[in-house]
Amino acid sequence: MKTQLNCPCGEHLTGADEDELVDNVRKHLTENHPGHDYTRDQILFMAF
Repeated sequence: MKTQLNCPCGEHLTGADEDELVDNVRKHLTENHPGHDYTRDQILFMAF
């Protein structure tokens, strides 16, 4: 299970599970990188 992702902006994002990680990444993108939308699969591909 992947629960961490490092955004290129330097932010380290985490979640208790993959669902929470995807939610946290999407929230981060909305707040900090408007217009950058990724699918769940794309987010999990970049996660570790």
